[in-house]
Amino acid sequence: MSGFVGVVVSDPSLQGQFTQVELRSLKAKFVSLKRDSGHVTTKNLPGLMKKLRGLHEVVPEEEIAAFLSESYPDSDQEIEFESFLREYLNLQARVSAKEGSATAGGGGAGGRKNSSSFLKSTITTLLHNLNQAEKSSYVAHINTYLGEDPFLKKYLPIDPSGNQLFDLIRDGVLLCKLINVAVPGTIDERAINKKRVLNPWERNENHTLCLNSAKAIGCTVVNIGTQDLVEGRPHLVLGLISQIIKIQLLADLNLKKTPQLVELFDDSKDIDEVLSLSPEKMLLRWMNHHLKKAGYKKTVNNFSSDVK
Repeated sequence: MSGFVGVVVSDPSLQGQFTQVELRSLKAKFVSLKRDSGHVTTKNLPGLMKKLRGLHEVVPEEEIAAFLSESYPDSDQEIEFESFLREYLNLQARVSAKEGSATAGGGGAGGRKNSSSFLKSTITTLLHNLNQAEKSSYVAHINTYLGEDPFLKKYLPIDPSGNQLFDLIRDGVLLCKLINVAVPGTIDERAINKKRVLNPWERNENHTLCLNSAKAIGCTVVNIGTQDLVEGRPHLVLGLISQIIKIQLLADLNLKKTPQLVELFDDSKDIDEVLSLSPEKMLLRWMNHHLKKAGYKKTVNNFSSDVK
């Protein structure tokens, strides 16, 4: 007799959030949406999600649609079962956080009434405090360094005010190209799928290549998966781009490419010491050198807590 085979979820962190009974129920509901067209798009989800546990009579359908549009600007984009589970968990977490704060503040029935508008007050948290100025600087960097790329130039320059950056990320080509700008020759461009329209397997190949290559040049990618890039999740995309750009800029921090560093040498005895510093340490020394010249008394020891 064959053993029981439950619903298998490839992401262990998702598997642990649901019982098999819940997974089978959610899978059945999700599959039922496929009956008409053969696939599920994000515009199919709000009607289903508003009926699920934790969301029923708490979040109206139009606000669920607004929530989903932040990660999926194109409502006709196909969505997989595991992505649906992630969005369901995210929605539950936002509802719990909103209701918890309403109760703590003495909201009572009013808190429950206002909970349906939780998206309006938590959208910044949802996007991990997405900084528009930060995104604009990354977009400017990409436009400068990839503007003449034979494949990408038809999509550039990117408009920093919209979601074009995250849309371009979805096929994996842009990130692979950016990695090669940071560390030339990291990726053999013949391995990048560069058709105008890629199927899911080709996109996944590009993102796998991107993440493996990003890790190889020194990026931290433990919290980023291929599906996050396919979905163009803003906080994860910007976090990865910032690491790639940092590696590129620090690689140029040497006397040959940045002769202004000669100002750091007070005398000949300093030369060997400065040249032995890592690029980040050299940049810190450069920064402290100019702060001292400007009359600033303290020494900056890092680019995190000391510059907040």
